[in-house]
Amino acid sequence: MATTTASTKPWADTPLPLIPTPIYLTKKHDLFTAGASHMCMVHNSIFRGYNSIYHQAPHVIEEDKAAFIGYCLTWHKFLKSHADNEDISLFPRTEELLGDKTIFLESHKEHDTFMPGLAKFHEYLTTLPSPNHFSGPKLIEIMVSFQDPFEAHMRSEITTIANLSTHANTPKAGSQKEKDTQAEFDKREGEKIREAGMTDVMPFFLFNFDCEYEDGLWKDWPPIPGPVRWGLINVAKVLHPGWWKFASCDGARRRKELYAVAGPK
Repeated sequence: MATTTASTKPWADTPLPLIPTPIYLTKKHDLFTAGASHMCMVHNSIFRGYNSIYHQAPHVIEEDKAAFIGYCLTWHKFLKSHADNEDISLFPRTEELLGDKTIFLESHKEHDTFMPGLAKFHEYLTTLPSPNHFSGPKLIEIMVSFQDPFEAHMRSEITTIANLSTHANTPKAGSQKEKDTQAEFDKREGEKIREAGMTDVMPFFLFNFDCEYEDGLWKDWPPIPGPVRWGLINVAKVLHPGWWKFASCDGARRRKELYAVAGPK
């Protein structure tokens, strides 16, 4: 009788462990528990992207270096656009809703702790004389330089948003104002990801999503119609055919073995 053994190769859930969503932990679905959970799923896609780069960077062969650099720069674009959206849109709108300018003071400060390292990540990849000059160990050195404050921020932000459920000015659970605000926030987050890039950032998000996470709780999120999702994935495969083999998930958003890692084949 044939037996199977678990892979000993690393996957994209280390070195940054994934963040459990507040909905999964509490079973609550109020405005800010839901908002924090949706944010958490975006953060986990960013984490899987970081982890997939971290594990594969030392093992990329010469012929794949240009594609890997493209994949890395798309991760940078995803994270940078996400952070910028928070600073210029999400944070101010939430502060306005709650009439409180203090709720995201720490989040703003946290952005400043890892953005210089993220800029070095981008500078290194965009100033290489050629893809052949790419060094995996050098890229990891840069990543490690901002890993701790980056991880701390991504985690604390989920807690900050979830805790707004108890803010004195939060719309009452079940009220029309809560429903309208939730719809507005969901619409804005979707628009911002689309604006960041329909042929690169959005596919990156989907290729690092894992629809089976938390027992499949998020298999129907985000609410993108199946044909549209199929189109996004397949157009991205045509436009950037070499990038997505480095992703943590396949076109169906299910986890797959990382392409370029050490270990038995």
